[in-house]
Amino acid sequence: MSRVRLENLAAEYMEREFDRVPRMRELHEGTWIERDYYVRHIVETVLRIRLNNEVDTYALFRVGSKDDSLAANLAKYLAEEFGHEHMFTRDLVRFGFPVEQLDRTPVFPSTNKLMGFLRLAADKEGPAPTTVWDWFVEWYSDRYNQIITTRAAEEFGADLVRGSQTHIEFDTTHDHDDLMFRVVSRAVETWSTAATAESYLDTFVSLIGDYFGELHAATARDRGQGQDQDQDRDRSSAQLVSS
Repeated sequence: MSRVRLENLAAEYMEREFDRVPRMRELHEGTWIERDYYVRHIVETVLRIRLNNEVDTYALFRVGSKDDSLAANLAKYLAEEFGHEHMFTRDLVRFGFPVEQLDRTPVFPSTNKLMGFLRLAADKEGPAPTTVWDWFVEWYSDRYNQIITTRAAEEFGADLVRGSQTHIEFDTTHDHDDLMFRVVSRAVETWSTAATAESYLDTFVSLIGDYFGELHAATARDRGQGQDQDQDRDRSSAQLVSS
């Protein structure tokens, strides 16, 4: 399985989604950010990490004793990832988004589809689909997360992205991109095929594009409702003055 080909496909699929969801491109290029949008993005990040840990654990279970080397590396990755959502949660609290509200927030439909797909695909191809997803997450983080976090720090203040920055630095020092490529290569070689892995990657990136579309639609609607409420208050004040 060629790492160069996989990286090139990931970049190609991301470009396709950037064209489909323009705000997604602007966020990832660091040319645009908005507070409600960013906060809801971090909320989904936390909720997705929680679910992702569960599907990774299930993938590890599917390996069982069939491949001790693969199981050990996947377990190492899991051990280093568990609890990382708390880094982002602390940022959310600083934004004024309490943990109680976070726990009540439902995930977007695209996240449900992604996690459901991973869970069901593990029954058919063991850890291969999940490791392709995990590799993509690490590739994505290396390529885009610093850009997004730097822009957020400029816009909202470095203190509000402290957890996000810590997470980036952790992944960098632990070489998670390299680790997960070794894991995905072995998983695909043993349980699947390169062509199937590439089709999984295509599906995952399409769902990420769907997510960013849902994110923009939801936060734009919330902003619109707030503006409507402000206009209603302005009209009510004007009527009181005129009366």
